[in-house]
Amino acid sequence: MRVFFVRAKTLVALVLVAVITALACVGIVRYKQAVQASKNGYVIVIDPGHGGADGGVVSSQKKVKESEINLYVSKILANTLSRKGYTVKLTRSADIGLYEVGATNKKLSDMQKRKEIINASKPDLVISIHQNHFPSSSVHGAHVFYSDKQERSEQYAKIFQQDLNAELEQSKQYKKADYYVLQCSPYPSLLIECGFLSNPTDESNLLTASYREKLAKIIAKSVDKVFFGEA
Repeated sequence: MRVFFVRAKTLVALVLVAVITALACVGIVRYKQAVQASKNGYVIVIDPGHGGADGGVVSSQKKVKESEINLYVSKILANTLSRKGYTVKLTRSADIGLYEVGATNKKLSDMQKRKEIINASKPDLVISIHQNHFPSSSVHGAHVFYSDKQERSEQYAKIFQQDLNAELEQSKQYKKADYYVLQCSPYPSLLIECGFLSNPTDESNLLTASYREKLAKIIAKSVDKVFFGEA
C-alpha cells in the first residue's frame, strides 16, 4: 500500500512538472510573439497605384488593368508586414479612385488624397506599388525609384533593388525620379515597378497569384533589412 502511495505521489509530481513545463513553453511562445509584434513600432504606408477610373497601364495579352495587380500585391504585402509587427496603412483597399466626387481633375484630387494619407500616418517608409509599360516588348524586370528629397530613400532603394535583382535573377539599377508620390512628403518613399505588362514573360508572371506573392515576400524581406538588418 505504501509503495502504491509513493508511486502515486511520484506520478502526481511528474504531471505537475509536465504542466509547469507546458505553461512555461506557452509563456515563452507568447512572449516571443509579443516581442515580434512590438519589436518595431514602425509605420509603413503601402500605396497601390491608380484605381477606379484610372486603371493605369493594361497588360498586352490579357488586358488586365495595372490597378488590379497593384492592389493584389499591396494587400499581400500589407498582410505580411502586419504579421511581422509593423503598423501598415493602405492608401486604398479596393479598386476605387481616391478623388473627390465631382472633382474636375480626378488625377490631381486622387494624388492629393494619397498625400494626405501619407502625411497623416507619419510613416517610416512609403512603398508605392506599380506596373510598368514600354513600347518595346523586350524590356522587362522590376525597378525601384526614389526621390532625393528624403536622405534615406536612396539607401533604401539600393537594398530593395538588390533583393529584387537577386530573387528575380535580373540586373536592374535603382533610379532617382520625381513622381508625385515620392515628392509629396518628408518621409522616405519608394516606388516599385514590379514588372512590364508590355513584356510577355513579365505579363505572364504578374497574372499569377504565386508570382505576386513572391514579389510581396521579396519586398517584405527588404523592409526587414532596412529596419533590422535581417536577411
